[in-house]
Amino acid sequence: MAVSTVRRRRLGGVLRKLREERKLTAEVVADATGMSQAKLTRIETAHTAAKVEDVNKLLDYYGCDDEEYRAGLISITKEGSKRGWWLSYRDVINSTATDLILLEADATTYRTYESAFIPGLFQTPDYARIVIDRLRISSGGSVEDLVQVRMARQSILTRPNPLQVWAVIHEAALCTNANRPEIMVPQLDRLLTLSRLPNINIQVMPTGAAIHAGMSGAFTLMGFPQRQDLDVVLVEGLLSGMWVEDPADVEIYRAKFQEITAEAMSVDSSLAFITAQRDKIK
Repeated sequence: MAVSTVRRRRLGGVLRKLREERKLTAEVVADATGMSQAKLTRIETAHTAAKVEDVNKLLDYYGCDDEEYRAGLISITKEGSKRGWWLSYRDVINSTATDLILLEADATTYRTYESAFIPGLFQTPDYARIVIDRLRISSGGSVEDLVQVRMARQSILTRPNPLQVWAVIHEAALCTNANRPEIMVPQLDRLLTLSRLPNINIQVMPTGAAIHAGMSGAFTLMGFPQRQDLDVVLVEGLLSGMWVEDPADVEIYRAKFQEITAEAMSVDSSLAFITAQRDKIK
């Protein structure tokens, strides 16, 4: 599997930033590290995958001695050699889904706002099945295959050093399919069960909340352990997602997510609301 496109762009962008911060031209760096200028440019612009030795040479030359930061960049570089459960589904998931799976595997924090649906990482098989069936555009892969992919992604919630998730879900998403208690009661129970995990916070955005950034649509901000300049945002769309990678833009989403959490119900009030909704439709 090729290195995740979005991560390759982040790696190239970071390497370019390190070079430019030192006022070095690509020609000077290429001569000093023994690689061609064309190769360096291709790495920085994500047109070719970097090798571990290339990245180490560049980081040595730039004087980057932050071991944790280096480890993060090397981890991205090695991503192309990763093998995992998703390879069985490479013919049924698109590039955005593949990037998402790879990024989730590396991420340590996951902040998501959902305006219409329960987040994919929290969905039950029956809920996921009906969402995928109704929203699926292409005919690639069966609904059951895509449900299995979504369920497999959820293992990151209970892995060693589990993903730290902070989710804000609009009230409307908890009421969708309210006339299908056989689907929604287990789904709401699933939310209550997950909320007891120490790595998961769930808040509900009430219908009567003031105007907030989440009204422009659902998004997910993934954070990585090596520094915020590797963080990325996925803005969801009907056909595919859009990746936001520029650190300044990512910072805007980070600030907006904080505003969203401030507008939402508290965690305790949110769980009480979910419980009441479950009891109402049970």
